[in-house]
Amino acid sequence: MATKTKKASKSKATPQTATANGPAQTQGTAPAGAPQSDLSIGDLKNLATVIDVASTRGAFRANEMAMVGMVYNKLQSFLAKVSPPEKKEDDTKKSDEKKGE
Repeated sequence: MATKTKKASKSKATPQTATANGPAQTQGTAPAGAPQSDLSIGDLKNLATVIDVASTRGAFRANEMAMVGMVYNKLQSFLAKVSPPEKKEDDTKKSDEKKGE
């Protein structure tokens, strides 16, 4: 009976990242014609909502909640710093009415 031996490759492997849309790619290279994926403030707000809903529905174990809460608080702090302050419509209407008088 013949035995098979595995040959170990001695070449250096480059780090690869897997994407949701395709196979793993080497870092630093993007496929030609592929749109760049940028995160917007709206995306981060949606992420905070997803974390909130998931924790409310019991998606995380008790020992994971501390880390999830820490990340959620960090995300909320970041959003508070980068988001422009939201003006209430009532304040805007009142200031417009005063200018018109």
